[in-house]
Amino acid sequence: MQIIAHAHNAFTDKFGIPRQPLTDSVIETRIVFTPPFRHPDAIRGIEGFSHIWLLWEFEHSQPSKSLTVRPPRLGGNTRVGVFATRSPFRPNPIGLTCVRLLRIENGELIVAGADLRDGTPIYDIKPYLPWADSHPDASGGFAAQARDYRLRVDWSQLKEASVAITERQKQALEEILSQDPRPSYQNDPERVYKLDFDKLNVAFRVIEDILYVTEIHLI
Repeated sequence: MQIIAHAHNAFTDKFGIPRQPLTDSVIETRIVFTPPFRHPDAIRGIEGFSHIWLLWEFEHSQPSKSLTVRPPRLGGNTRVGVFATRSPFRPNPIGLTCVRLLRIENGELIVAGADLRDGTPIYDIKPYLPWADSHPDASGGFAAQARDYRLRVDWSQLKEASVAITERQKQALEEILSQDPRPSYQNDPERVYKLDFDKLNVAFRVIEDILYVTEIHLI
């Protein structure tokens, strides 16, 4: 297969990327096509679709021959079949994501809800068809138990000397942090975690169901 495009956004590190796509996300990703696909004909008519599918590569995950994996939302200790999960550790490191198409700028697609890191290779793009792709009565298996899991983000412990951030950056960080980027098997209230996003390094800790932002620095 050949790469048709790359994703570009503010996720420079794997830690903090949403585990599942959120199409109501405020975080934008730019899909930049590579030649010879950087041509108006390649996306003619795509503006009529509200959502699209991205087929992409887990470029930093090595192909795995393991038949089972340990999903983070099951605590990282329970093994289930690899084909019953969306784990990046797969026989073929291929990801599938449904995103919301916001607009087209200079032949590039601006989308929301991508769970991809900056620079991720994209192999294909297909339109989302609501009458064929949506199944409201479908069951979510073991993943359903963690569907609505969220932390409350608290900014009260943020130090005054920290760098100022824009309201949009704050909204994006709340979206990321509320999903609890920590490994599920780690629950030390004294441990400080750090993630990079949009040229910011954000430090936080979690006590019960509250995530406290403690520091923000420019990278």
